Amino acid sequence: MKKNLLPPLGWNSWDCFGTSVTEAEVRANAAFMAQRLLSFGWNTVVVDIQWSEPDAQAGGYRAFAPLIMDAWGRLTPAVNRFPSAAEGKGFKPLADEIHALGLKFGIHVMRGIPRQAVDRNLPIWNSPYTARDAANIADTCPWNTDMFGLNMAHPAAQAYYDSILALYASWDVDFIKADNMLDPYHADEIAGFRRAMERCGRDMILSLSPGVDVPTERIDHLRANCEMWRISPDFWDLWSDLKHQFDLCRQWYPYIMEGAYPDADMLPLGHISLRGERGEDRQTRFTRTEVITMLTLWSIFRSPLMLGCDLPSTDAETIALLTNAEVLEVNQHSRNNREVRRDGDAVVWAADLGAQRCVALFNLGEEEKTVRVPLAELGFKYCNQRDLWAREEMGAITGNLAVTLAPHAAAFYRLSPLE
Repeated sequence: MKKNLLPPLGWNSWDCFGTSVTEAEVRANAAFMAQRLLSFGWNTVVVDIQWSEPDAQAGGYRAFAPLIMDAWGRLTPAVNRFPSAAEGKGFKPLADEIHALGLKFGIHVMRGIPRQAVDRNLPIWNSPYTARDAANIADTCPWNTDMFGLNMAHPAAQAYYDSILALYASWDVDFIKADNMLDPYHADEIAGFRRAMERCGRDMILSLSPGVDVPTERIDHLRANCEMWRISPDFWDLWSDLKHQFDLCRQWYPYIMEGAYPDADMLPLGHISLRGERGEDRQTRFTRTEVITMLTLWSIFRSPLMLGCDLPSTDAETIALLTNAEVLEVNQHSRNNREVRRDGDAVVWAADLGAQRCVALFNLGEEEKTVRVPLAELGFKYCNQRDLWAREEMGAITGNLAVTLAPHAAAFYRLSPLE
Protein backbone atom coordinates (compact mmCIF):
# COMPACT_ATOMS: atom_id res chain seq x y z
CA MET A 1 0.00 0.00 0.00
CA LYS A 2 1.27 3.42 -0.99
CA LYS A 3 -0.33 5.94 1.36
CA ASN A 4 0.06 8.85 -1.04
CA LEU A 5 -1.47 6.99 -4.01
CA LEU A 6 -4.74 8.27 -5.47
CA PRO A 7 -7.04 5.84 -7.34
CA PRO A 8 -5.23 5.07 -10.61
CA LEU A 9 -6.77 6.43 -13.82
CA GLY A 10 -5.87 4.62 -17.01
CA TRP A 11 -6.57 2.33 -19.94
CA ASN A 12 -6.38 -1.45 -20.28
CA SER A 13 -6.37 -3.41 -23.53
CA TRP A 14 -8.63 -6.29 -22.44
CA ASP A 15 -12.15 -5.04 -23.18
CA CYS A 16 -11.31 -3.99 -26.73
CA PHE A 17 -8.52 -6.33 -27.88
CA GLY A 18 -8.75 -9.37 -25.60
CA THR A 19 -5.70 -11.63 -25.80
CA SER A 20 -4.41 -10.28 -29.11
CA VAL A 21 -3.51 -6.60 -28.64
CA THR A 22 -0.58 -5.32 -30.71
CA GLU A 23 2.08 -2.74 -30.07
CA ALA A 24 0.56 -0.40 -32.66
CA GLU A 25 -2.79 -0.50 -30.86
CA VAL A 26 -1.19 0.19 -27.49
CA ARG A 27 0.74 3.09 -28.94
CA ALA A 28 -2.37 4.57 -30.57
CA ASN A 29 -4.30 4.49 -27.30
CA ALA A 30 -1.36 5.92 -25.38
CA ALA A 31 -1.04 8.79 -27.86
CA PHE A 32 -4.74 9.57 -27.54
CA MET A 33 -4.53 9.51 -23.75
CA ALA A 34 -1.55 11.83 -23.71
CA GLN A 35 -3.20 14.30 -26.07
CA ARG A 36 -6.78 14.30 -24.78
CA LEU A 37 -6.91 12.86 -21.24
CA LEU A 38 -3.57 13.31 -19.46
CA SER A 39 -4.37 16.84 -18.33
CA PHE A 40 -7.39 15.43 -16.46
CA GLY A 41 -5.30 12.84 -14.61
CA TRP A 42 -5.59 9.79 -16.90
CA ASN A 43 -2.02 8.54 -17.07
CA THR A 44 -1.63 4.73 -17.09
CA VAL A 45 -1.55 2.34 -20.08
CA VAL A 46 -1.77 -1.40 -19.37
CA VAL A 47 -1.12 -4.32 -21.75
CA ASP A 48 -3.35 -7.18 -20.64
CA ILE A 49 -2.99 -10.96 -20.87
CA GLN A 50 -1.16 -13.20 -23.39
CA TRP A 51 1.41 -10.68 -24.62
CA SER A 52 3.95 -13.52 -24.82
CA GLU A 53 1.79 -15.64 -27.15
CA PRO A 54 2.63 -15.10 -30.85
CA ASP A 55 -0.58 -16.64 -32.20
CA ALA A 56 -3.09 -15.36 -29.65
CA GLN A 57 -6.57 -15.13 -31.13
CA ALA A 58 -9.68 -13.31 -30.01
CA GLY A 59 -12.50 -15.32 -28.52
CA GLY A 60 -10.77 -17.32 -25.81
CA TYR A 61 -7.56 -18.87 -24.60
CA ARG A 62 -5.74 -21.54 -26.56
CA ALA A 63 -4.93 -24.51 -24.35
CA PHE A 64 -1.21 -25.09 -23.88
CA ALA A 65 -0.33 -22.39 -26.42
CA PRO A 66 3.40 -21.91 -27.08
CA LEU A 67 4.75 -18.84 -25.27
CA ILE A 68 7.92 -16.81 -25.75
CA MET A 69 10.32 -16.82 -22.83
CA ASP A 70 13.96 -16.25 -22.06
CA ALA A 71 16.57 -18.79 -20.94
CA TRP A 72 15.42 -18.46 -17.31
CA GLY A 73 11.75 -19.22 -17.94
CA ARG A 74 10.60 -15.62 -17.82
CA LEU A 75 7.93 -14.65 -20.35
CA THR A 76 8.88 -12.00 -22.90
CA PRO A 77 6.78 -10.14 -25.50
CA ALA A 78 5.97 -11.90 -28.77
CA VAL A 79 7.98 -9.97 -31.34
CA ASN A 80 5.45 -10.44 -34.14
CA ARG A 81 2.97 -8.44 -32.04
CA PHE A 82 5.47 -6.17 -30.26
CA PRO A 83 8.26 -5.55 -32.79
CA SER A 84 10.22 -3.19 -30.54
CA ALA A 85 10.86 -6.15 -28.21
CA ALA A 86 13.26 -7.72 -30.74
CA GLU A 87 16.83 -8.59 -29.76
CA GLY A 88 15.89 -9.26 -26.15
CA LYS A 89 14.75 -5.70 -25.43
CA GLY A 90 11.45 -6.79 -23.95
CA PHE A 91 8.96 -4.07 -23.14
CA LYS A 92 11.65 -1.46 -22.46
CA PRO A 93 11.33 0.38 -25.81
CA LEU A 94 7.53 0.54 -25.56
CA ALA A 95 7.76 1.68 -21.94
CA ASP A 96 10.25 4.39 -22.98
CA GLU A 97 7.86 5.66 -25.63
CA ILE A 98 4.93 5.73 -23.22
CA HIS A 99 7.01 7.46 -20.57
CA ALA A 100 8.06 10.06 -23.13
CA LEU A 101 4.36 10.92 -23.50
CA GLY A 102 4.17 11.62 -19.77
CA LEU A 103 2.35 8.34 -19.04
CA LYS A 104 2.94 5.23 -16.94
CA PHE A 105 3.28 1.73 -18.37
CA GLY A 106 1.73 -1.45 -17.02
CA ILE A 107 1.48 -5.15 -17.86
CA HIS A 108 -0.67 -8.14 -16.93
CA VAL A 109 0.93 -11.27 -15.46
CA MET A 110 -0.46 -14.62 -14.41
CA ARG A 111 0.26 -16.12 -11.02
CA GLY A 112 2.93 -18.81 -11.01
CA ILE A 113 5.57 -20.13 -13.40
CA PRO A 114 5.12 -21.16 -17.07
CA ARG A 115 4.44 -24.85 -17.65
CA GLN A 116 6.92 -24.69 -20.51
CA ALA A 117 9.66 -23.60 -18.12
CA VAL A 118 8.82 -26.50 -15.82
CA ASP A 119 8.69 -28.99 -18.69
CA ARG A 120 12.19 -27.91 -19.74
CA ASN A 121 13.34 -27.54 -16.13
CA LEU A 122 14.93 -24.20 -16.94
CA PRO A 123 17.26 -22.56 -14.42
CA ILE A 124 15.91 -19.70 -12.33
CA TRP A 125 17.84 -16.47 -12.87
CA ASN A 126 20.32 -15.48 -10.16
CA SER A 127 19.68 -18.61 -8.08
CA PRO A 128 20.83 -22.23 -7.70
CA TYR A 129 17.32 -23.51 -8.39
CA THR A 130 15.35 -24.74 -11.38
CA ALA A 131 11.73 -24.36 -12.44
CA ARG A 132 10.78 -27.80 -11.15
CA ASP A 133 12.05 -26.83 -7.70
CA ALA A 134 9.67 -23.86 -7.70
CA ALA A 135 6.52 -25.32 -9.22
CA ASN A 136 3.47 -26.80 -7.58
CA ILE A 137 2.21 -28.85 -10.50
CA ALA A 138 -1.00 -29.75 -8.63
CA ASP A 139 -1.97 -26.07 -8.61
CA THR A 140 -3.36 -24.81 -11.93
CA CYS A 141 -5.67 -22.06 -13.10
CA PRO A 142 -9.08 -23.40 -14.21
CA TRP A 143 -9.42 -20.97 -17.13
CA ASN A 144 -5.87 -20.58 -18.45
CA THR A 145 -3.35 -23.38 -19.00
CA ASP A 146 -0.18 -21.29 -19.22
CA MET A 147 1.10 -21.64 -15.65
CA PHE A 148 1.67 -23.89 -12.69
CA GLY A 149 1.33 -22.40 -9.23
CA LEU A 150 4.38 -21.92 -7.04
CA ASN A 151 5.37 -23.89 -3.95
CA MET A 152 6.17 -20.95 -1.69
CA ALA A 153 7.51 -23.32 0.98
CA HIS A 154 10.56 -23.84 -1.28
CA PRO A 155 13.00 -20.93 -1.72
CA ALA A 156 12.99 -21.53 -5.47
CA ALA A 157 9.48 -20.07 -5.64
CA GLN A 158 10.50 -16.74 -4.16
CA ALA A 159 13.60 -16.80 -6.36
CA TYR A 160 11.37 -17.10 -9.43
CA TYR A 161 9.18 -14.17 -8.42
CA ASP A 162 12.33 -12.18 -7.65
CA SER A 163 13.61 -12.99 -11.13
CA ILE A 164 10.54 -11.82 -13.02
CA LEU A 165 10.20 -8.61 -11.00
CA ALA A 166 13.85 -7.87 -11.70
CA LEU A 167 13.05 -8.26 -15.40
CA TYR A 168 10.02 -5.99 -15.22
CA ALA A 169 12.06 -3.40 -13.35
CA SER A 170 14.64 -3.49 -16.16
CA TRP A 171 11.77 -2.73 -18.56
CA ASP A 172 10.72 0.24 -16.38
CA VAL A 173 7.26 -1.14 -15.67
CA ASP A 174 5.13 1.03 -13.36
CA PHE A 175 1.97 -1.03 -12.87
CA ILE A 176 1.35 -4.78 -12.65
CA LYS A 177 -2.01 -6.52 -12.83
CA ALA A 178 -1.42 -9.93 -11.27
CA ASP A 179 -4.16 -12.38 -12.20
CA ASN A 180 -5.51 -15.62 -10.70
CA MET A 181 -4.46 -14.39 -7.25
CA LEU A 182 -7.81 -13.96 -5.50
CA ASP A 183 -10.00 -16.92 -6.52
CA PRO A 184 -9.13 -18.83 -4.43
CA TYR A 185 -7.14 -16.46 -2.24
CA HIS A 186 -3.42 -17.28 -2.69
CA ALA A 187 -2.05 -15.50 0.36
CA ASP A 188 1.44 -16.97 0.11
CA GLU A 189 1.90 -16.09 -3.56
CA ILE A 190 0.47 -12.60 -3.07
CA ALA A 191 2.96 -11.97 -0.28
CA GLY A 192 5.80 -13.51 -2.30
CA PHE A 193 4.99 -11.37 -5.31
CA ARG A 194 4.95 -8.26 -3.13
CA ARG A 195 8.30 -9.18 -1.57
CA ALA A 196 9.79 -9.49 -5.03
CA MET A 197 8.31 -6.14 -6.00
CA GLU A 198 9.83 -4.46 -2.94
CA ARG A 199 13.23 -5.98 -3.77
CA CYS A 200 13.31 -5.13 -7.47
CA GLY A 201 14.47 -1.54 -7.09
CA ARG A 202 11.56 0.11 -8.92
CA ASP A 203 8.40 1.67 -7.52
CA MET A 204 5.36 -0.19 -8.93
CA ILE A 205 1.63 -0.41 -8.27
CA LEU A 206 0.17 -3.89 -7.74
CA SER A 207 -3.39 -4.70 -8.83
CA LEU A 208 -4.85 -8.12 -7.95
CA SER A 209 -7.63 -9.97 -9.78
CA PRO A 210 -10.15 -11.48 -10.37
CA GLY A 211 -12.54 -10.57 -7.58
CA VAL A 212 -14.75 -13.60 -7.15
CA ASP A 213 -15.95 -13.94 -3.54
CA VAL A 214 -12.95 -12.15 -2.05
CA PRO A 215 -13.42 -12.29 1.72
CA THR A 216 -13.42 -8.91 3.48
CA GLU A 217 -11.63 -10.68 6.34
CA ARG A 218 -8.51 -10.53 4.16
CA ILE A 219 -8.46 -6.73 4.25
CA ASP A 220 -5.29 -6.38 6.36
CA HIS A 221 -3.40 -8.77 4.08
CA LEU A 222 -4.67 -6.96 0.98
CA ARG A 223 -3.66 -3.54 2.29
CA ALA A 224 -0.23 -4.86 3.25
CA ASN A 225 0.45 -6.35 -0.17
CA CYS A 226 -1.27 -4.38 -2.93
CA GLU A 227 -2.68 -1.01 -3.92
CA MET A 228 -5.91 -2.26 -5.53
CA TRP A 229 -7.88 -5.49 -5.68
CA ARG A 230 -10.84 -6.57 -7.75
CA ILE A 231 -14.18 -7.03 -6.00
CA SER A 232 -16.04 -8.65 -8.92
CA PRO A 233 -15.62 -11.09 -11.79
CA ASP A 234 -14.97 -9.52 -15.20
CA PHE A 235 -17.46 -6.67 -15.53
CA TRP A 236 -19.17 -6.18 -18.89
CA ASP A 237 -21.74 -3.87 -20.46
CA LEU A 238 -24.88 -5.48 -19.05
CA TRP A 239 -27.31 -3.75 -16.71
CA SER A 240 -27.45 -6.88 -14.52
CA ASP A 241 -23.68 -6.61 -13.99
CA LEU A 242 -23.91 -2.92 -13.17
CA LYS A 243 -26.78 -3.38 -10.74
CA HIS A 244 -24.81 -6.12 -8.96
CA GLN A 245 -21.86 -3.75 -8.49
CA PHE A 246 -24.00 -1.69 -6.13
CA ASP A 247 -24.18 -4.67 -3.76
CA LEU A 248 -20.44 -5.25 -3.99
CA CYS A 249 -19.61 -1.60 -3.44
CA ARG A 250 -21.91 -1.57 -0.42
CA GLN A 251 -19.96 -4.55 0.95
CA TRP A 252 -16.54 -2.98 0.39
CA TYR A 253 -16.93 0.76 1.06
CA PRO A 254 -15.94 0.47 4.77
CA TYR A 255 -12.52 -0.73 3.61
CA ILE A 256 -11.59 2.14 1.28
CA MET A 257 -8.31 3.61 2.48
CA GLU A 258 -5.92 6.08 0.94
CA GLY A 259 -3.47 4.03 -1.10
CA ALA A 260 -5.50 0.79 -0.94
CA TYR A 261 -8.60 0.62 -3.12
CA PRO A 262 -11.33 -1.94 -3.77
CA ASP A 263 -11.54 -2.09 -7.57
CA ALA A 264 -14.94 -2.31 -9.31
CA ASP A 265 -13.15 -3.33 -12.56
CA MET A 266 -12.67 -1.79 -15.98
CA LEU A 267 -15.18 0.53 -17.62
CA PRO A 268 -16.73 -1.05 -20.74
CA LEU A 269 -17.87 2.19 -22.36
CA GLY A 270 -17.35 3.64 -25.82
CA HIS A 271 -16.02 1.36 -28.60
CA ILE A 272 -15.25 -2.08 -27.17
CA SER A 273 -14.74 -5.70 -28.20
CA LEU A 274 -12.90 -5.00 -31.45
CA ARG A 275 -11.35 -8.42 -30.82
CA GLY A 276 -12.77 -8.94 -27.38
CA GLU A 277 -13.82 -11.91 -25.34
CA ARG A 278 -17.51 -11.07 -24.83
CA GLY A 279 -19.54 -10.39 -27.96
CA GLU A 280 -18.91 -8.74 -31.30
CA ASP A 281 -17.24 -5.46 -32.19
CA ARG A 282 -19.64 -2.83 -30.83
CA GLN A 283 -20.35 0.40 -29.11
CA THR A 284 -21.12 -0.31 -25.47
CA ARG A 285 -24.52 -1.83 -24.78
CA PHE A 286 -24.91 0.62 -21.92
CA THR A 287 -27.15 3.59 -22.66
CA ARG A 288 -25.76 7.05 -22.00
CA THR A 289 -27.90 7.10 -18.85
CA GLU A 290 -26.30 3.85 -17.68
CA VAL A 291 -22.78 5.06 -18.51
CA ILE A 292 -23.37 8.10 -16.29
CA THR A 293 -24.69 5.82 -13.53
CA MET A 294 -21.59 3.63 -13.83
CA LEU A 295 -19.16 6.57 -13.74
CA THR A 296 -21.03 8.10 -10.82
CA LEU A 297 -20.86 4.92 -8.73
CA TRP A 298 -17.20 4.26 -9.54
CA SER A 299 -16.35 7.88 -8.68
CA ILE A 300 -18.13 8.12 -5.34
CA PHE A 301 -16.83 4.65 -4.40
CA ARG A 302 -13.31 5.83 -5.29
CA SER A 303 -12.68 2.81 -7.48
CA PRO A 304 -9.66 2.96 -9.77
CA LEU A 305 -10.90 4.01 -13.21
CA MET A 306 -9.54 1.87 -16.04
CA LEU A 307 -11.01 2.47 -19.48
CA GLY A 308 -11.82 -0.59 -21.58
CA CYS A 309 -12.54 1.18 -24.85
CA ASP A 310 -10.45 1.81 -27.93
CA LEU A 311 -9.90 5.50 -27.32
CA PRO A 312 -9.19 6.71 -30.88
CA SER A 313 -12.48 5.25 -32.18
CA THR A 314 -14.66 6.15 -29.19
CA ASP A 315 -17.29 8.85 -29.67
CA ALA A 316 -16.69 12.44 -28.57
CA GLU A 317 -19.70 12.37 -26.24
CA THR A 318 -18.15 9.58 -24.19
CA ILE A 319 -14.73 11.24 -24.13
CA ALA A 320 -16.43 14.40 -22.79
CA LEU A 321 -17.74 12.42 -19.82
CA LEU A 322 -14.17 11.34 -19.02
CA THR A 323 -12.95 14.94 -18.90
CA ASN A 324 -15.41 16.19 -16.27
CA ALA A 325 -12.93 17.51 -13.73
CA GLU A 326 -15.56 17.93 -11.02
CA VAL A 327 -16.58 14.28 -11.17
CA LEU A 328 -12.95 13.16 -11.25
CA GLU A 329 -12.22 15.31 -8.18
CA VAL A 330 -14.70 13.21 -6.20
CA ASN A 331 -12.95 10.02 -7.32
CA GLN A 332 -9.51 11.36 -6.55
CA HIS A 333 -9.94 13.44 -3.40
CA SER A 334 -13.17 12.67 -1.51
CA ARG A 335 -13.23 10.90 1.85
CA ASN A 336 -15.70 8.99 4.03
CA ASN A 337 -17.31 7.42 0.96
CA ARG A 338 -20.45 5.55 1.93
CA GLU A 339 -23.91 4.35 1.08
CA VAL A 340 -26.21 6.42 3.29
CA ARG A 341 -29.60 4.93 2.46
CA ARG A 342 -31.27 2.31 0.31
CA ASP A 343 -35.01 2.02 -0.15
CA GLY A 344 -35.62 -0.73 -2.65
CA ASP A 345 -34.24 0.52 -5.96
CA ALA A 346 -33.62 4.04 -4.60
CA VAL A 347 -29.99 4.29 -3.49
CA VAL A 348 -28.08 7.25 -2.06
CA TRP A 349 -24.33 7.55 -1.63
CA ALA A 350 -22.33 10.38 -0.06
CA ALA A 351 -18.74 11.43 0.43
CA ASP A 352 -16.92 14.35 2.03
CA LEU A 353 -14.87 16.88 0.09
CA GLY A 354 -13.57 19.20 2.75
CA ALA A 355 -16.61 20.95 4.25
CA GLN A 356 -18.69 19.98 1.24
CA ARG A 357 -20.71 16.83 0.63
CA CYS A 358 -20.80 14.95 -2.65
CA VAL A 359 -24.10 13.08 -3.03
CA ALA A 360 -25.07 10.53 -5.67
CA LEU A 361 -28.69 9.45 -6.07
CA PHE A 362 -29.56 6.36 -8.12
CA ASN A 363 -32.70 4.74 -9.49
CA LEU A 364 -31.92 1.07 -10.06
CA GLY A 365 -35.49 0.22 -10.97
CA GLU A 366 -37.45 -0.08 -14.19
CA GLU A 367 -39.84 2.82 -13.56
CA GLU A 368 -39.34 6.54 -12.95
CA LYS A 369 -38.73 7.22 -9.28
CA THR A 370 -38.15 10.18 -6.96
CA VAL A 371 -35.07 9.58 -4.84
CA ARG A 372 -34.56 11.74 -1.75
CA VAL A 373 -32.40 12.10 1.33
CA PRO A 374 -32.91 14.50 4.27
CA LEU A 375 -30.16 17.12 4.42
CA ALA A 376 -29.86 16.40 8.13
CA GLU A 377 -28.46 12.95 7.26
CA LEU A 378 -25.72 14.75 5.35
CA GLY A 379 -24.95 17.16 8.19
CA PHE A 380 -26.72 20.21 6.74
CA LYS A 381 -29.78 22.32 7.46
CA TYR A 382 -29.31 24.65 4.48
CA CYS A 383 -26.87 24.34 1.60
CA ASN A 384 -26.09 25.29 -1.97
CA GLN A 385 -26.50 22.58 -4.60
CA ARG A 386 -24.33 22.09 -7.71
CA ASP A 387 -24.97 19.53 -10.44
CA LEU A 388 -21.60 17.90 -11.19
CA TRP A 389 -22.53 16.33 -14.53
CA ALA A 390 -24.23 19.48 -15.85
CA ARG A 391 -21.62 21.69 -14.13
CA GLU A 392 -24.40 24.06 -13.08
CA GLU A 393 -25.35 25.80 -9.84
CA MET A 394 -28.81 24.76 -8.66
CA GLY A 395 -29.26 27.30 -5.85
CA ALA A 396 -29.99 26.98 -2.14
CA ILE A 397 -32.02 24.10 -0.71
CA THR A 398 -33.38 23.11 2.69
CA GLY A 399 -35.11 20.08 4.11
CA ASN A 400 -34.50 17.33 1.57
CA LEU A 401 -32.36 16.72 -1.46
CA ALA A 402 -34.68 15.10 -3.98
CA VAL A 403 -34.66 14.32 -7.69
CA THR A 404 -36.95 12.38 -10.02
CA LEU A 405 -34.89 9.90 -12.02
CA ALA A 406 -35.58 7.80 -15.09
CA PRO A 407 -34.94 4.04 -14.83
CA HIS A 408 -31.24 3.17 -14.39
CA ALA A 409 -30.37 6.88 -13.96
CA ALA A 410 -28.19 8.81 -11.52
CA ALA A 411 -27.76 12.39 -10.33
CA PHE A 412 -24.54 13.70 -8.84
CA TYR A 413 -24.36 16.84 -6.69
CA ARG A 414 -21.94 18.80 -4.56
CA LEU A 415 -23.50 20.48 -1.54
CA SER A 416 -21.84 23.49 0.10
CA PRO A 417 -22.82 24.70 3.57
CA LEU A 418 -24.58 28.05 4.03
CA GLU A 419 -23.86 30.19 7.07
